[in-house]
Amino acid sequence: MRLRFTLAGMLALGFAISQAEAETAEAPKQVQQPAQETAKPEDHGTDVPKLESGKPDAETPPAATPSGPTSPNAAAPVDPAPATQAPASNMPPPASPQPSAGSPEQPAAKTPRAPETAAPAQPTPSTTPPQLLQPIPLPGSSTAAKKGDRPIANPLPQPATTAEPATDVDPARFGGRAPDAAYGAYQRGLYKTAYNLALVRANKGDAPAQTLVAEILARGLGMPANAAEAAKWYQRAAEQGVPEAQFQYALILIDGRQVKKDEKKAQVLLQAAAEAGNPLAQFNLAQLMIQRDPGEAGLARAVLYYQKAADTGLADAQYAMAQIFANGAGGKAKDDSEARRLLVLAAQQNYDTAQLDLGQWLIDGRGGKRDLKSGFNWTKRAAEGGNVAAQNRLAKLYEGGIGVDPDLVTAAAWFIVARRAGLADPQMDDFMQGLDEEQTKQALQKANRLP
Repeated sequence: MRLRFTLAGMLALGFAISQAEAETAEAPKQVQQPAQETAKPEDHGTDVPKLESGKPDAETPPAATPSGPTSPNAAAPVDPAPATQAPASNMPPPASPQPSAGSPEQPAAKTPRAPETAAPAQPTPSTTPPQLLQPIPLPGSSTAAKKGDRPIANPLPQPATTAEPATDVDPARFGGRAPDAAYGAYQRGLYKTAYNLALVRANKGDAPAQTLVAEILARGLGMPANAAEAAKWYQRAAEQGVPEAQFQYALILIDGRQVKKDEKKAQVLLQAAAEAGNPLAQFNLAQLMIQRDPGEAGLARAVLYYQKAADTGLADAQYAMAQIFANGAGGKAKDDSEARRLLVLAAQQNYDTAQLDLGQWLIDGRGGKRDLKSGFNWTKRAAEGGNVAAQNRLAKLYEGGIGVDPDLVTAAAWFIVARRAGLADPQMDDFMQGLDEEQTKQALQKANRLP
């Protein structure tokens, strides 16, 4: 497996589903099974906001960039609902998004970042997401490489995306100490001050201060980023048992650029951080277990940690568990209803591959009632988010009038967008050949205006 981490991205890293709105009497056209998709530093001054611490057709698009924890809402709507961002506990900078219920059938609007100010009481940060390992496609799962509207599956796990953290920063992230002057400065976005105050304690062996210093250096908060120096401080704090530092240093060991690559030591550190309750460590440990033992035995051991991370609301782990229940793997019995519940939870957090899969499950009526309109809406949301397979799938829904009125021009426009991204689909190529000159012109114009 290819483990790709950038240090700036190595930082950190419920539920009843409401059934689909109404069962449609008319059976929909058969649409291909969903594909595994891999979806997709701030100006740091002295005073910046705080940051806290993812089948009929043959289609072969290029690999895409990856698509990342607090508990989701108890009631999960079927149609897309706006998703808000919330962090996982005991994590550094970035954290997984938290879903929020909204009116059905309306995709969530992205929340704009707040501008950076000198020292706001409750600033909203922006940060690069941590890089995690992507769920590994299970045998026979919808994410396995098949013919159909899906891009080429990357054979190695890729980083999972997490979203921006909330404004409240938990001191426990830095070792459970009560807030102090350095931490208070960090909260207010006074990163240089926080660094200078924490460095004095860090040099005296204070593990929480060492973790804080490492985070500031790794992310370049208020000063130029220094990955090598950050690695040293993460190592010192990890050796003193700080879970967040153990997780971050494990990623550094797996990456192997700042220190000598050592996956065995990394697994030991991930295990320690996972047992301490760090959801990102739990997810990555499961990924590493499958990498080292790709058989059923390795998967069965990994499921324990996938489940723990999923229970915290981590979207990547929720999707991984959805695959496990959908295929009856890793010692779990096949359970489409549970798999669909988990897909909803992950989809509500803007996990685009879960949105694509959920759309198809709703159209097929798998794991619950059939709902063509909701299936269309989830597919559209994933497509608008940049998922290439979803863009091609959406084109077919428009062409066939599944969950939406037929619209050949819009169908062609979405296929053009997907084709520009490298996706190949002979079936849709034939469809394009059947359009007249005016329809083709309109489709090209519309495609230029699509996301």
